[in-house]
Amino acid sequence: MPLQGFATTEGTARYRERFVGSAAENHFRFEQDLWLSSIGVGTYLGGYDEETDRAYADALARATELGANVFDTAANYRFQRSERSVGEALRQLTGARAAARDEIVVCTKGGYLPFDSEPPKGAEGVRAYVEETFVRPGIIEFADLAAGSHCMTPRYLSHQIAQSLRNMDLETIDVYYLHNPETQLSVVTRAEFDARLRAAFEQLERERAEGRIRAYGVATWNGFRMQPEAREHHPLERMTELAREAGGERHGFRFVQLPFNLAMPEALLLDNQPYEGARVSLLEAAKALGVTVVASASLLQGQVARDIPEHISAALGSLSSDAQTAVQFVRSTPGITTALVGMSRRAHVEENLQLARVAPAATDDYSRLFTQEGE
Repeated sequence: MPLQGFATTEGTARYRERFVGSAAENHFRFEQDLWLSSIGVGTYLGGYDEETDRAYADALARATELGANVFDTAANYRFQRSERSVGEALRQLTGARAAARDEIVVCTKGGYLPFDSEPPKGAEGVRAYVEETFVRPGIIEFADLAAGSHCMTPRYLSHQIAQSLRNMDLETIDVYYLHNPETQLSVVTRAEFDARLRAAFEQLERERAEGRIRAYGVATWNGFRMQPEAREHHPLERMTELAREAGGERHGFRFVQLPFNLAMPEALLLDNQPYEGARVSLLEAAKALGVTVVASASLLQGQVARDIPEHISAALGSLSSDAQTAVQFVRSTPGITTALVGMSRRAHVEENLQLARVAPAATDDYSRLFTQEGE
């Protein structure tokens, strides 16, 4: 039987209370009636093998013990294996009564066509897999695909949510993201994109009504980091309008995810979001619209976790490693609720979650990052 329930105010508060006296102030943030940890576990990278499956499940369980209650995955991560590792971690945690389902915020994504456990061999194998798995059963038509691999039709999203629930052995997903919807804009007009996005939101509202998801959003790579004139740009205000049309004032469009790190600070510094006739940053627009922001690529696959200048390290608390400093930058940014960090090794979990006991950088110290050499 699937694991019943979902993250709740009471459950996440109970989880937070277990860390009173050990977790730093503001490690947990109250958003969308949930207490979310300022560091979450990402599951993107790694091999498609049983050893990595077990390592992720162990890392997720250990992270929960150390103060991280946000799990982030996607159907296409490691060919559905990452979702299954999340499910295994939840079984371990609830079976040992180390955590309850209502204490953990489980997030996944759909949009890309996911293979099953491993990639097919060659282009012919890929096409045969797509045709057999999706086209012949009537889940999609080849014409529904953008860039050969992306789909967000209502029927496809319904199928993918059901698949993710099976992979994780859950009754309900807490946050379901449309994965990189800007991919659609490479092949359709803005008007057609808006129509597709509204249809997707209408389906996600139906999924909410049926209890399969609790909230939804978009997880992007480029869409929120580009200028409004760019073809792939996502205006958050317009997305919120479409969600309101789909679900009314109590719509479920409450989360966005985008890369944010020392090398990619656009969400904070770039005024690229139209809002009430002005231009503001993504973080400002999200706050005004009641949307919670989650940061992906906090370490940019390790690229920003090396050779950090001294004035940046000092402003962020002179921590013991560049990786901790890079994560500290993200979780200290006003408007970022959770910094996602890919962690498939227990040692990395234990290093990164030391930050749960460290307060985010003070506002004055953080502001020093944007003055030359900290002066």
